[in-house]
Amino acid sequence: TNHTTKPKPKPFFLCCSLLLKFPHPNKRDRRDMMIAKRTAAFSFRRSRQITYSASAPQAPPSTNNLRRNYSVTAPTSSSAAIDESSSSSPPKVQPSNPPQNMYMWGTSKKGTIPMNLLQQDAASSGGMFSGDEKIVDHPMRLNLEESALKIFLFGDEEEGVSANNDVSLDKLYCGASGTAMVLNDGRCFVMGSNKNGELGIGSEKKETSKPIHIPLPDPVAKASLGPNFSALLTTTGDLYTFGYGGSRLNGMGCLGQGNMDSHPTPTLVNSLIEDGCYASDVHCGEYSMTVLTTEGEVLTCGSGSYGRLGNLETIDQLYLEPVELMGAEDVTQIAGGFAFNLALNSGGIIHAWGRNNEGQLGTGMGLAADMYAMESLPRPIEGNLEGRTVTRIAAGHTHAAAVTSDGALFTWGMNYTHEPKLETTLLHTKIVDVACGQNYSLALDEEGRVYSMGKGKTGVLGLASTKASAYPILVEGIPEEEKVVSMNCGWAHVACATELK
Repeated sequence: TNHTTKPKPKPFFLCCSLLLKFPHPNKRDRRDMMIAKRTAAFSFRRSRQITYSASAPQAPPSTNNLRRNYSVTAPTSSSAAIDESSSSSPPKVQPSNPPQNMYMWGTSKKGTIPMNLLQQDAASSGGMFSGDEKIVDHPMRLNLEESALKIFLFGDEEEGVSANNDVSLDKLYCGASGTAMVLNDGRCFVMGSNKNGELGIGSEKKETSKPIHIPLPDPVAKASLGPNFSALLTTTGDLYTFGYGGSRLNGMGCLGQGNMDSHPTPTLVNSLIEDGCYASDVHCGEYSMTVLTTEGEVLTCGSGSYGRLGNLETIDQLYLEPVELMGAEDVTQIAGGFAFNLALNSGGIIHAWGRNNEGQLGTGMGLAADMYAMESLPRPIEGNLEGRTVTRIAAGHTHAAAVTSDGALFTWGMNYTHEPKLETTLLHTKIVDVACGQNYSLALDEEGRVYSMGKGKTGVLGLASTKASAYPILVEGIPEEEKVVSMNCGWAHVACATELK
């Protein structure tokens, strides 16, 4: 008797591979449109070889002749908006309105907090760190007077002081081990650790407590300072990367330059221009980079370990490539941690992928207790967020947070919870924004008040203490007549901007 052998079911990963190889017709049409657009931009291509001198860095050539007149507005936390102008002339940056005051706190290491701009005796007297590390465990106001800012930025350089009559601080970006200061005219200054070239100031200096200017042809809209490499986004939608380029062991291609070479100074990512893409946001992780384009497309490059690139396979990518399963989504915000990524679509749904060893993806318990747990494809976060519309997302080292349209705050990760958990202690107020660092979070309510929670040994909670807090507590060090309008969290230091109520 002949027995018919049933075919073996195809494994899940093979089905996903076929899905990526043969996408849905609508997705194929979208891809054809992108190819047509990129082909049309081919005539604008020109090769560039950007060279810098470590001792006397110079700005690379401008790409205004290759770009339309775009103006990028830097996001308050994790999103950026780009407006197109009908004018064909090079973009002109309108002077921004500087904040009333800026406050910083946390641990200053290698100059991450500009101590010279803080009030005297700002550091706690009994810090647990030594050497060049100082703890500022409560909000301290920066001296933003023009004279003090000029001296801090330019020192005794008469040319720098006299040539820049209008100097005001616009934004502060806190990173893993560095800080970027962006002035109202788009000039960017950096300080902190430069061990891997992540400050973009050349390979000679391994750290700097004095701010150093990063010359770029266009004003800076946003800075993302990672632990090994960093990126600067300009108002024209161009992306510059610098720092550690990767290795065969750690992963290659995190700079998106098509190789694993390290770049001690900012280098333009030419592939975006060749593809006709404009960047609106960027995140630098451990060994991978995530970029959001103006068309809502998510691109990734670098190390593929733990599925952090979101394309099923764990191989490295030398160039920025689209996350295929997010192609049909209109992504409005991105956020990322040490080795995972989040993307929020226009419908208010979060997708997560990457490492999940501490529940940082918020997709449930599963194998989250396993140190190798991961999601190699974007997966929607449901649980307590199901049926809710998310408006803001943020990611820290190994945890994340989200704000919903009704003003509720949800957190997950750090091995505390593996699904979104509602912070019930904040139900008395409406939360409008959230920011995350290394094992801590800050929440901003509609009245401009800041709440902090998490591990506080580095002083990042701003509660005049280094103790931890499992629930949000109001940060009382900011004057009552001021309201916080934006926050930015590094791994161990915080910056926020205020305005008068």
